[in-house]
Formats: sequence, C-alpha cells, structure tokens
Amino acid sequence: MKSRALKENKDFRRLYYRAKSIASPCLVTYAMKNRAGETRIGITTGKKIGGAVQRNRARRVIRAAFAELEGRICGSFDIVFVARTKTTEVKMQEVLADMEKQLLQLGVIR
Repeated sequence: MKSRALKENKDFRRLYYRAKSIASPCLVTYAMKNRAGETRIGITTGKKIGGAVQRNRARRVIRAAFAELEGRICGSFDIVFVARTKTTEVKMQEVLADMEKQLLQLGVIR
C-alpha cells in the first residue's frame, strides 16, 4: 500500500500535540491512527540540521528507510518523522533500524 504525503501545517501540529512520540539520537517519530483509510507521512527537517544539502539528504534517507518498512504497516496512520542533526551523519541502515524499533513500539508495524 502506497502512502501519501502530509502537507498541511494543521496536520503536523495535530500530530505534535496529540500523537504518541518516540525519540532516538537520529530520529523522532510521531504516530497516530487516522480515519483516512490510508497511511500519510510527513518529514520535518529544521534549520538546525544544516544547509539545504544536508536537509535534503536527511529527507532522502528517511524516505528510503520508510520505503523498506511501508509494506509492514497495519492499519492507516498519520506519521511524522523529525530529522535530527545526527541523521545527516549516519547511513540509511542505522536510520532504518531506529525507525523500525520506533514504529514497533508505537504499534504501527508488526
């Protein structure tokens, strides 16, 4: 099942305030069930992460890691991934391991 992108600021804010979250050194994940019937993801990379090149790399790494886990999602969720400074320094495999652990704890994947 292909996921859609979260784009609206109100959706991001709703997740920041109401969703469950788990943090690790290179990724913060917010997840909450939705009634849309599909999974929607958003990726946030703040200015602290670095210039445009670093932020784009962080987004690319997070997107690639999520693509590996996308088939295992059970149900429909809104998920926001927040990149951290360390995200730009690590390989995709490390982000994937963190993401998998976080999504398991949040009950998004089995």
